[in-house]
Amino acid sequence: MTVDDYLVGRFGLLMSISDLADLLGRSPDGVRVSLYSDTEVSRKLKPTMVKVGRRVYFRTLQVKEVLHLDHIEDAPIGYSG
Repeated sequence: MTVDDYLVGRFGLLMSISDLADLLGRSPDGVRVSLYSDTEVSRKLKPTMVKVGRRVYFRTLQVKEVLHLDHIEDAPIGYSG
């Protein structure tokens, strides 16, 4: 199973702020505050944002690229070393 398969299976093609917070290990409010401040992480995550009505979503596969999650494809899922 690749990282792409895992993330899309878990979150779908679009992630909510709650999903992103879960992935990052932060609270949804903490992610919201981080996104609206001018930081390196917010500058990288903002291009992955999609607004659907008043809701904000993030493209799952682009989030994977931004967070550089590709390097863990060689490790089995659940491996923490």
